[in-house]
Amino acid sequence: MGFLDNLETDLKNLEKQEERNPEAQKRRNAERASALAAAPWAEKLKKSAYTQDVLAGAARISHQIRSRIQVAWLGTALKLELNERRLELRPTANGIVAVFLRDGKEEAIAPVDLNANGSELVRDWLKDILEKPE
Repeated sequence: MGFLDNLETDLKNLEKQEERNPEAQKRRNAERASALAAAPWAEKLKKSAYTQDVLAGAARISHQIRSRIQVAWLGTALKLELNERRLELRPTANGIVAVFLRDGKEEAIAPVDLNANGSELVRDWLKDILEKPE
């Protein structure tokens, strides 16, 4: 048997062990239930005018401060990043939350109202940059 055959066999054995582990099974079921509960909110986030406002606001502010705000959909979350700052819009079972991060650490979490103006959220996220005197 070659290295790849051994590796494949080992991976299959690990998967079988995990399938038999009741704790791992419970964790997987909980993750699946959470994802199913958040699915309607994820769909609303992707299709809402609020998200378009957030993206448009990010583009305007990016141009204004002459720095690129990177935008990405990762799974069901919308992530905006500028240097060490990150804003994530995450769907949950109870709605959508905005998570403000700096240097990888959560600074604040706020519920999102899809009927509000998304540009305001981006301004709140970058308010210390926008208020800097030049």
